[in-house]
Amino acid sequence: MKKKLLVLFIIVLTAFVGLSIRLILINRDNGKEYEKQVLSQQKYDSSTIPYRRGEILDANGTVLAYSEKVYNIVLDAKLVLSGKDNKYLDPTVSALVRCFGFDEGEIRNYISDNPESQYYVLSKQRTYDEISEFQGLITIGSETYDENVQGVWFEENYIRKYPNGSMACDVVGFTTSDNNGVFGLEEYYNDVLSGSNGRTYGYLDEDSNLERTTIPPTDGNSIVTTIDGNLQSIVEKYLQEFNDTYKDAFRQGNGANNIGCVIMDVNNGDVLAMASYPKFDLNDTRNTDNLIGMPRVDERGLKIAGESIYDSGVYITQEMLDGMSEDEKMWNLNALWRNFCISDTYEPGSVAKPFTVATGLEAGCITGNEVYECTGKMDIGGHEIYCHNKYGDGAVSVERGIEISCNVAMMKIGQTIGADTFAKFQKSFGFGLKTNIDLAGEARTEGLTYSANDMGSTELATGTFGQGFNVDMIEMISAFSSLVNGGNFYEPHVVKKIQNSSGATIKSIEPKILRQTISESTSKKVIEFCNQVVAGEEGTGKTARPAGYMIGGKTGTAETIPRKNQQYVVSFMGYAPANDPKIAIYVVVDRPNAMDQADAKFATRVVKKVLTEALPYLNIPMTEPVTEEEQAELDALREKEIMMAAAEKTEATVDENGNPILDENGNPVTAEQGTPLLDEDGNPVLDENGNPVMQNTGDEVSGGDAEDGDLDEDSIWEKIPEDELPENTEPVWKSFEIDEETGYYIDPETGDLINPEDGHSISGDGLPDYNPPETEDSVGD
Repeated sequence: MKKKLLVLFIIVLTAFVGLSIRLILINRDNGKEYEKQVLSQQKYDSSTIPYRRGEILDANGTVLAYSEKVYNIVLDAKLVLSGKDNKYLDPTVSALVRCFGFDEGEIRNYISDNPESQYYVLSKQRTYDEISEFQGLITIGSETYDENVQGVWFEENYIRKYPNGSMACDVVGFTTSDNNGVFGLEEYYNDVLSGSNGRTYGYLDEDSNLERTTIPPTDGNSIVTTIDGNLQSIVEKYLQEFNDTYKDAFRQGNGANNIGCVIMDVNNGDVLAMASYPKFDLNDTRNTDNLIGMPRVDERGLKIAGESIYDSGVYITQEMLDGMSEDEKMWNLNALWRNFCISDTYEPGSVAKPFTVATGLEAGCITGNEVYECTGKMDIGGHEIYCHNKYGDGAVSVERGIEISCNVAMMKIGQTIGADTFAKFQKSFGFGLKTNIDLAGEARTEGLTYSANDMGSTELATGTFGQGFNVDMIEMISAFSSLVNGGNFYEPHVVKKIQNSSGATIKSIEPKILRQTISESTSKKVIEFCNQVVAGEEGTGKTARPAGYMIGGKTGTAETIPRKNQQYVVSFMGYAPANDPKIAIYVVVDRPNAMDQADAKFATRVVKKVLTEALPYLNIPMTEPVTEEEQAELDALREKEIMMAAAEKTEATVDENGNPILDENGNPVTAEQGTPLLDEDGNPVLDENGNPVMQNTGDEVSGGDAEDGDLDEDSIWEKIPEDELPENTEPVWKSFEIDEETGYYIDPETGDLINPEDGHSISGDGLPDYNPPETEDSVGD
């Protein structure tokens, strides 16, 4: 018996030794492989830690865009039901209802129907203040911790916020739901603003211990822009005022198809302000209310034509909007989101005339002392090409040609220059080239200008006064800045430095001179000529001069295609101060809402208002004595600013111009006291004691939209008195009969209506046809 037990012991011992040896060999040869298999069967969890997108700041450090952390409320039904006798269910559901106002029945039904669910989002994008109470219930160690509240956790994320709403909306752009930038700086600097997500990894080992590894996220960098928020606000205020003044004035729709304004530092290419109208709220980009009054576009982004060539477009109404499909709404929203200042092209008109003169001077083709005879038109290439004043301006010097905007003088200069030289300088000025501004969506103008080989006598003639080729606003103001800064063409830019998430500067963007367009002597001559546009007796830009300052510049009036459609793009390109330019300003009004669109004063009046506030803000000293009338304007502006501040503090009622309405004691009237009754011009109706007449909220209030030809006589938008003409130069049209309805003269030969201020015909300028390539960027169609 003992022998048998000994044999059995030896057998068992041998087997144990053999197994041990086998395990050692397996661990030596295949240990890593089996370890991976074991680990792969253990429970892992992994969660993403989102990065924070960088901020966008203005030049003064004001935040234009930032990312705010938000939380998704996630329910783990399986964990809620994991407690013995469902001890977690009632406390958890009760806490969710109490803290967030959820429907108790819906939560219980979901848990009951999905007992194995471990991820269900109850609510998205809650702020920390909204979740803080519940956070205390599930945080171990907090005063309100409740161990029976289980199965709810918060998933972190970020949403983009724009604290200034619509301010600089075209420049800033916005982001999609997946945190990618679209339009403006958000798109152009998307890679700079974006970071990289972090991640938390965890798994349970064989002893059920949680092992966790965290890789932190890398936040995006911030960008500091050249945009001055104060200048931007000034510009946007007066673009809004322009629209409020001319909305529905002659036709239904906004005050113009588009209106844009750019202010640039001429000595470094910094864009100080850039805005257009219509605008949109960056926090509510899909609000279709902003589409009302805009020209409707098709799927290609091209404006839908009106019933006749005299229509500026088909304008969106609420009824029209209600009938649009989602795709049609998106087409038009994309048109709203486009930055008119960089994305739309147009024929520049007479703002191109200084470039023609600069070309002639720099190339040695003219001296600047020439005098030409203007008879009102020239026959070129089989076409009769008219001057703005088709009755003729007589003897016109080069300087006067700029001052009064004479087409004939420019065409004669163009004949002296020739096609080769003209085309060469157009390229030097950047026409037909992208500026490479650091904003998404800049238009391509290649192919929208003529080469020397394609430029016939007609194309050369019309090109001298800015017709027959297309540009965009940033292209023009960049080139114009080189005309008045001594000839340096700076690459325009909107960002001046990049900072990391700690605020340290990691890159500074220095001004970049791309080329020399003209000599300093030519630049001085151009400034001398352009100063007369504002200072001269016959200057077309006199209404652009702000109180206390002399500025220079050039007006522009461009006939769109098809020709003779009575549709115009009008503009003013200026600089200040006149004899030492520091900033340039460019305002473009695309098809103003008026019977006679060919009036550059639609643009010059905006320039005057903007510069009246902008130049003092920039600490540019006044250059001219202030007249009593100008001082009254400045005092009224200052008083308005003071009252606006008071209105904001008291939530006072304001009139359509933003002026607070005062009661008999001189105090702002608050909304509770009623709404002031306005007259047909939008001014408060006063009672016999001079106090505003108030009405109940439900009463009808007269709107502030301008009637054509019926603006407030004290308004800066009104028609200015006729220019004082030189002796013995009574214009021919002054002898014509006057149309009683419009106040315009009637040409006895053609029946055309003649503008009484400058003699231009509102039936069109008789330009040759121009057919640029059909693109969604062009506004001249």
